[in-house]
Amino acid sequence: MIEIQSIKVSIKNASWNAAKCAVEDTATVPVLNSIKLKSDIIDMIGEERIERSILEDGSSSITCWKSYMSPASGELNIVVEYKVKIPLPLFGNPSAKIREEFRMSAWTGYQDRGEKEGDSEIVYITDTGLVYHEDYQCSYLQLSIRFVPYSGLSFMRNEYGGKYYACEKCVFGSSLAGVYITESGNRYHNSLTCSGLKRTIHAVERSEVGMRGACSRCSK
Repeated sequence: MIEIQSIKVSIKNASWNAAKCAVEDTATVPVLNSIKLKSDIIDMIGEERIERSILEDGSSSITCWKSYMSPASGELNIVVEYKVKIPLPLFGNPSAKIREEFRMSAWTGYQDRGEKEGDSEIVYITDTGLVYHEDYQCSYLQLSIRFVPYSGLSFMRNEYGGKYYACEKCVFGSSLAGVYITESGNRYHNSLTCSGLKRTIHAVERSEVGMRGACSRCSK
């Protein structure tokens, strides 16, 4: 049990330091790279130390793909999961899943644009959206993009429980080692600049929204 506590402390400290590096990276590209996050954690602990530990399957036991950067707050939501072997030979050395989760603030250049000018209230719409938004940072407007390993994609699900399929606009032939996904989408992308990952947001007066209804998530 001492070894379990030791590896927990090591992974927790390494995750925290790796997240600090990720903060610097997202200041340049606003996407959390979960592949690099895992690599940094392994480097900080030491791969040899990990392979000699009670981690089940060594470093391959560590997963970070559930980590992401919140587009609304700019926070990094770090989720690190791994399995350890329980030293109980009489019971077949069962394993236990451990999860480390924490948030870390990151700088963003966002400003609150939900303001009124005179008697005209400004709201936000997209070209294809059926609703208008009072909050520019509404999660329906700001896509939460993750960079995840393609090898684990078949096990991942979006917020509706759906699988991810290849984007028709940017995935041709085989996929790269890492791909981009969003919480609400059902496509994976090879390119961060793919139009499928972009939303054009227009600031208009409420009187100009036409037949659009109010967003249930951000409108009062």
